[in-house]
Amino acid sequence: MKIAKNTVVTVQYKLSDAQNNLIEDGRQPMVYLHGGYENTLPKIEEELDGKEAGYANTIQIEPDDAFGDYDPALVKVEPRARLPEPLEVGMQFEGMPDGDSDEEAMIFTVTDIAEDKVVLDGNHPLAGMALRFDLKVLEVREATDEEIAHEHVHGAHGHHHGDDEGDDGDEGGEGDHFRSHPIH
Repeated sequence: MKIAKNTVVTVQYKLSDAQNNLIEDGRQPMVYLHGGYENTLPKIEEELDGKEAGYANTIQIEPDDAFGDYDPALVKVEPRARLPEPLEVGMQFEGMPDGDSDEEAMIFTVTDIAEDKVVLDGNHPLAGMALRFDLKVLEVREATDEEIAHEHVHGAHGHHHGDDEGDDGDEGGEGDHFRSHPIH
């Protein structure tokens, strides 16, 4: 079966930077609904469109098509007292870009800690980087009507019991080992 709009694609991937330093080893395959639902980067969809299970390729995605350029304006210095303790570099907080409540909350990563000040970076950790994806298509299936209506895959996020008519995402249990069940 070919990858097309409203198919569910299981992709094994490795993510590296342009110098081939591994960023994410993709032990858990990515399972997404194909067709412009913003479930993955558009360039990945473009690459996989029309392909079948078994297809493998490495693609490089420039910052413009991935997480954007690095924006120094998104780095803020905050008084340490405003943030919860214990603080560590690498922790993430949600906050407003400029204390302006009209804007959407952003994720800030702590990049530096001084005695009374903390540096928060609102850039995506992968902003400004060209990304190299090793992709291998493991499985392609038709999406269920419900998945299309909700614009994302259900099986991949643990099955929601109770709101599925007849639990139709599971043919004979194949692919079960890809499912990660959230711990409630």
